[in-house]
This record gives sequence, C-alpha cells and structure tokens, in this order.
Amino acid sequence: MSELLDKFKAYLAETTNLGHASTLLYWDLETSMPKEGFKGHSDALAYLSTESFKRSTSTEMGEFLDKLSAPAEFDALDSDWKYIVKQMKKNYDENKRVPADFYHDFIVAQNEAGVAWQDAKAKKDFSIFAPHLEKMIDFTKKMMGYMRPHMEVYDALLDSYEEGMDSATYDRVFNELKEGLLPLLNKILAAKPYDESKFKKEYDIPAQKAVEKFLLEYIGFSFDKGCTGETEHPFTLNFNSKDVRVSNHFRTDNAVDPMFSAIHEGGHAIFEQNVAERLDDTVAGSCNYLGLHESQSRFYENVLGRNINFWKPIYAKLQEIDPDFKDITIDEFYRYINSVKNSLIRTQADEVTYCLHVIVRYEIEQEIFRNNVPVSELPALWNKKMEEYLHITPPTDAEGILQDMHWSDGSFGYFPTYLLGTIYDGMFLEAVEKDLGSIDTVLAEGRIKDITKWLNEHIHQYGSSRKPKEVIQAVCGREVSAQPILKYFTEKYTKIYNL
Repeated sequence: MSELLDKFKAYLAETTNLGHASTLLYWDLETSMPKEGFKGHSDALAYLSTESFKRSTSTEMGEFLDKLSAPAEFDALDSDWKYIVKQMKKNYDENKRVPADFYHDFIVAQNEAGVAWQDAKAKKDFSIFAPHLEKMIDFTKKMMGYMRPHMEVYDALLDSYEEGMDSATYDRVFNELKEGLLPLLNKILAAKPYDESKFKKEYDIPAQKAVEKFLLEYIGFSFDKGCTGETEHPFTLNFNSKDVRVSNHFRTDNAVDPMFSAIHEGGHAIFEQNVAERLDDTVAGSCNYLGLHESQSRFYENVLGRNINFWKPIYAKLQEIDPDFKDITIDEFYRYINSVKNSLIRTQADEVTYCLHVIVRYEIEQEIFRNNVPVSELPALWNKKMEEYLHITPPTDAEGILQDMHWSDGSFGYFPTYLLGTIYDGMFLEAVEKDLGSIDTVLAEGRIKDITKWLNEHIHQYGSSRKPKEVIQAVCGREVSAQPILKYFTEKYTKIYNL
C-alpha cells in the first residue's frame, strides 16, 4: 500500500467523522427530537453537512484524487480502490461545481421543507407545503445545473439514483410492465373481493413492536449491528456495516402494515449490514443505487413475505407474540396480505397496484421538470392520474399528494427506483431458484437465512462497487426485463383469485 493511499485514507476518516455526526443528528431529528429542538438540530446539521461538503470538494481532496488517478498510482491499486478513486473523482468534479453557500442554503431548505410537510400532512393542507415544494424544485434544478450541466435535468436526477438509467430505459421497462399488468389487474378486480372485516379491530402497539423484533431477527437482521426507532414514515439509514438503523410507524387500527414495513426496511438493512467490511467508510461501502437497494427490501417484503410458506414455520409464534391474531388462521392471513384492490396510499398498496402508484409519481415528476407544471396545479394533477390509473380520487391532500415525504428533501427521480426494484425482483427470483431450488420449499422449511446468505454473497457484499447493470448481468445473465416479474404476478394471482 502506497504512502499516498495511507494519507488519503486518513483524510477520508476525518471526513467520515463529520458524516457520522450528521447521520446521528438526522436519526435523532426523525425519531426522538422534541418539537422545540428543531432549530438547534437544523443549525447543527446544516453546519456539519456543509463542513463535510467543503472537505469533499477541498483543494486537498482534489490533489489526492488527481495523484491517485495518475497511471503510476492508479494501476497499483486493487480493484476496490480503483472503483473508489474513480467514483470519488467523478463525484468530486460534480460537487466542486456546487457553491458552498448554495449547498448550505439547500440543506436549510431541506430541513424546513421536511417540517412543513409534516405540518401540512397533519392539517391536510397542501398550501402549507406548496412554497417549500416550489423552493425544493428550484433548488433541485439549480443543483443539477451545477453538477451535471451537460445532461437534461430529469435524466440527470434519474441517473443520480440509479447510475446508467435514463427515462428511455424506464419508459421501456415500465411500458413492458403496464402492457402485461393492466389486463391481469382488470381480471383480478373483476373477481370477488376478499372480506377483510375480520381484520378490522384495535391492535396492541407493544405487541406490534415485539413482532417487529421477531421478524427482523428471523430474516437475518443483526441487532448487534443495528437498532430500531419510531417515525411517521419508515426508513433505514446506516453509519457503516456495523451500525444500521430501521424505523417503523405503528397504528392501533392496523398491525399488518407495520409487519411488512419491518420486513421491507429489514431488507434494506440486511443489505447494508452485509457489505464487505473492507469497504466501510468509503464511497463503495454503502449501496448508492436506489433501484438495486429497493429490490432487496421489496424482495423480502413481497416475494418472500407475501408467500404463505414464509409464515408456515412462524405463524404460531406470531399468534403467541400478538394475541390479536389468535382468531385468524394462516390461510385467512395469507389471503388478506395478498388482497388486491385500488387504494390511496402507496406504502399500504398491494404489490400489484403498487406498480401504478409509482408510475403516477414518475409521470408527475416528468411534468414538473419537463413541462414546468406549476406547483399550484400538482394536487389536481395527482388526483387526475390516480383516477386514470386506479379509479380512485383522494378525499384530502394528506391521502394524495402529501402522503410521501420524498419531495420535501428534493428526492426527485427516486420514486421510479421503487418500481425498477420490483422489476429486478422477478429476475432475482429466477436466479435464486436456479441455485437453491423452489423458494416455496426453502421458506416452508424455515430456511429463509439460506436465501439471505445467497443474497449476501451475490449482491450485498459488493456495496456500490458494481453498478446495477453489472449486477443484473452477473446475477441474471441478461439485460433488465419486466417479463420475469410479470410471470410471477400472473402465476401467483391467477391461483389466488382462481382466474
């Protein structure tokens, strides 16, 4: 190892410490901070994030990267560090073009928009959030203009969340999915709906938290390297592979949604906990490809968690932990968790109609950034598309355009990765079964950790060191296609609904 690389690692360690503190502040802000503590947290978070950004764009950082990119140094690096230096040089060149004062203002605007979104959602009043959303759209356009002036803004956003993907690629696979999915969905919705009255009761929240812990451990989440918290909108964050945190939202009127939020966020967390330790605290040490990341959370949540064989070894234990399920059989539970119906809330949607919830957001984002639709018109546009795709109109903004937090922090281009992850899942399912045999058998025998180990070995350990298309090619041996997930949907729901 060269002396230059040693010095670079020491410089990165100092920068990592700033990021560590920022991440901890964000976790506290979202999970346990008292309302009056917002300004102090916001100011500290803005300061630390700005200082970290300054270091990442400093002259010293640039000199390190220039020297390490020179052939004599670069050729001597191992494959991990070649990726790290190349990716950091790309990021550096982009970030260097962003003025530090602008970045500080962007962080402040993010924090203010997040609080405004929560207030607006609670009061079911979009007008509270509208000026903040307008500001975040403007900030985002300017940010992309600084970072990627050679790219169209929305394509730049899409690529920033899933490198190598653009709207042409998304349009291809989304249209492929729609063509096969809409006829199937129409058949399902024409069938007799499932009677869910048995599930309408008041549920115990402490029992839900115990179930969350049980499920996380069952699928392979390590509490030695992670913990849980409670938030309005569930999420996962990580410091490195040794400290990964998940949050959940518990409700007295529904104990099933928190179960699947736990499994979903657990999928994200298992990915991060199993990135190779040698990549910790580097740009490769966390998966930065959101479609790939979402594929893992939705693989656990849907492909595994909504399979009846997932529950066969543990359903009695679930009933023991949460007696509210004592009078519900496993068959009734299975039928309930796979009930397909048009609904308002993306995070509560079944896995079939969920695809359309994402397409609604994808098309609205295109309207925002390509057709400059005014913010004041977004609620009506949202409702129009919900009626078009799902034949349902939100009664309030809280159940419509305010239901997600993502736009409050400028995460435009993020939503499409959710559906891209679902498309990847059909491909990963075929690959898992090729190596391990029928997934039904593996799950029924309680060997879900065999699947987790397979995912660790084939996907997780690499962090960000392999780009999504490289992962798909290495694991599946083909380009991205919606056909495998369409096959999964068709076979599963034809059987459930006797189509």
